[in-house]
Amino acid sequence: MAALLAGGAVAQTPTKAQPTLRIEPLDITTAKGVYHFKVEIAETDKTREAGLMFRKTLAPDRGMLFDFKTPRANIAFWMKNTLIPLDLLYIGADGRVVSIAHDARPMDETPIFAGGVVLGVLELAGGRAAEIDAEPGDKVRQRIFHP
Repeated sequence: MAALLAGGAVAQTPTKAQPTLRIEPLDITTAKGVYHFKVEIAETDKTREAGLMFRKTLAPDRGMLFDFKTPRANIAFWMKNTLIPLDLLYIGADGRVVSIAHDARPMDETPIFAGGVVLGVLELAGGRAAEIDAEPGDKVRQRIFHP
């Protein structure tokens, strides 16, 4: 999935070659409990542009965390060249979920806006956010967020 950056600039479409990303732990606390994930960290323009494009599967305990380094408003994602449905959790600098887009449609180029200021975006397999009862306000623990 590619990020549309604040101000409406569209990220370029990457090739099918995917960079190897660092994997780190991430926890989400919901009303149902604490859920543990291993996430790839997309923290450069190149890795954020490529995202999970061209992937055919994503395990339930895996995801990708987009680290924007500084909080940003007007962030939107799209599903261009993304082959699987994804849940998008937009997360503020304090680690609180700002909003969730459930089951984003593969290959859809419609922008999906965060609806608030975010520091990161977590992509999970489509339907996973509902399975763990994730809601706006839930807490995400990962080194990039600071309560």
